Amino acid sequence: MSVSIVTQTCVRPEKAEDFARWQGETSTFISSFPGFLEQRLMPPKPPLQVDWVILQRFASLEAARTWLASPERQTRIEGASSMLVGRDDVHIVQDEAEGIKPSPASVVISTRVRPGKEAEYRAWERKIAAAQSKAAGLQGYRFEPPVPGVQEDFVAILRFDTEANLQAWLGSPVRRKLIEEASPLTEEFHTRMARTGFDQWFQDSAGPGAAPLPVWKMDMLVLLMLYPIVFLFGVFVGTPLFSNVLGLSFAVSLFLGNIVSVGLTGFLVPWVAGRFGWWLQPAPGKETRAGIQGAALILVLYAAMVFVFWRLF
Repeated sequence: MSVSIVTQTCVRPEKAEDFARWQGETSTFISSFPGFLEQRLMPPKPPLQVDWVILQRFASLEAARTWLASPERQTRIEGASSMLVGRDDVHIVQDEAEGIKPSPASVVISTRVRPGKEAEYRAWERKIAAAQSKAAGLQGYRFEPPVPGVQEDFVAILRFDTEANLQAWLGSPVRRKLIEEASPLTEEFHTRMARTGFDQWFQDSAGPGAAPLPVWKMDMLVLLMLYPIVFLFGVFVGTPLFSNVLGLSFAVSLFLGNIVSVGLTGFLVPWVAGRFGWWLQPAPGKETRAGIQGAALILVLYAAMVFVFWRLF
């Protein structure tokens, strides 16, 4: 079974662009590392998620450990040290059969247990797992023990269908009481939010309790709406008004255009997602056929837009 390395790190605000560039170089570098499968990068989404979250999947635990201990990784980390604040949280988790699922709202909780209290902490963990299984919107729960020489903490990963349900559980009296019970057993713990991609635009399409939507499908629909918005705004507003009439610089014009594009995309993507519900969540037994048909239709729409804009403008 594959495993994933989940890294959460806090980046200095002024170094965000440098870190994104560094992470892109790291993605290219690690792609040729033995046993590497895929990487996902989730930038911060303040105020709930202030960290960068990096998920790196490997074919085996041995491959993941080899990467963590490799001189190549150490060299890469040294190159980013000046961009970071505080310590990284690095965890290894066993993947489910279909891999780690993205979710509209997830939290990674790492706990340092007092020496000699491990058995009591595991008993407490079973207690809180039973309680949170009744929480509204819970989509998944993973609990991972320490990995000697790699990960010193116990790690719990919770996935909820919405941010509201996640926050309701984190702030619930039941959970607060259980956390107080565990305080004599623990030295410290960290709770870090992790949200992915464009999930918030697809919550109505996914439906409560449904399986998380494939990231590549969400990306295709976002591009389907984003491309015409950016193109048409640039043709009818950006160039004639911002640049020619107001004389704004390209940097300012682009920034204003992005504000409009993000706003319109956030409005139109949920609308188009509703029209593609048959593709985002196909009926049982029709997943392959619907997946091919939907992807083909969107590719045709891409080509049609490019052709029309090319001929008319």
